[in-house]
Amino acid sequence: MLKDASDWLEEKRKQHASRPVTYHRGLFQVEVQTTIGKTVFEVEDGSGILEKVESRDFLILAEDLVLNTVRTLPKRGDRIREADGEMVYVYEVLAPGREPHYRFSDPYRKTLRIHTKQVDTEEAA
Repeated sequence: MLKDASDWLEEKRKQHASRPVTYHRGLFQVEVQTTIGKTVFEVEDGSGILEKVESRDFLILAEDLVLNTVRTLPKRGDRIREADGEMVYVYEVLAPGREPHYRFSDPYRKTLRIHTKQVDTEEAA
């Protein structure tokens, strides 16, 4: 029953609280619906000082991340392109320090929370 409720909620999130982005790995890309989020990491800088680093997160249904006809998981270095008006924001999949670059955001592994950092901006074509 809980899994059914979680599945229902994830479908509603995708339908009503998401926007399209393009996920890229090398020559392959796929357009997916995503919900934008953030994670604040605390990372030690090596001298004992904690720095707070904010990641822009993309929540994507795991079943939608299909590259070259193969369902896949995020890899460090993949890119996500998010169009917003006249601009396209480019994000690289990564996380600070030894943090994982993605995690599942639900106990049933339906939704990926992908951590990124903005690396570029471009004018929309």
